[in-house]
Amino acid sequence: MLNLSRIRIIAIGKQRPGWLHDGAAMYCKRLVGLEIIELKDSTPDKEAQAVLASLKNNEKLLLLSEDGKHFSSRQLANELNELSSNRLAFVIGGADGHSPQLKAKADQIISLSALTFPHELARLILLEQIYRASTIIQGGPYHRDAATAAGKALGAITSHQ
Repeated sequence: MLNLSRIRIIAIGKQRPGWLHDGAAMYCKRLVGLEIIELKDSTPDKEAQAVLASLKNNEKLLLLSEDGKHFSSRQLANELNELSSNRLAFVIGGADGHSPQLKAKADQIISLSALTFPHELARLILLEQIYRASTIIQGGPYHRDAATAAGKALGAITSHQ
């Protein structure tokens, strides 16, 4: 079971008002206990110093980067479930990404996609995936696997013949 009070998102830069902010706020309401820390954007080296200074004792450092490990939603849920006894800090980098020094200190580097996203969109996607992972772990109906959906569709087609 995910303990959301043990998960933080450390984001470089502020979330501006607008639809991305509204979407993030919606998921934050669903993810009670999860904390978001916003750090000032600067150079990757200064951002790395700020990230490291903001880490709590024994907090696992999970960097988001397009060159990180790829997970399906179910795999991410399993990974988060395995890490659930730890404090986790997901870090969303600034416009110039993470410094090599910060990447070297990371416990894991995770990719949301091979595509590059603005940090505000990455925050929204990460929040949605954490919410999805929590519902997968709890066995809720939010996540629908492609195979399950395809099976249901095939069943609907064959029952109409």
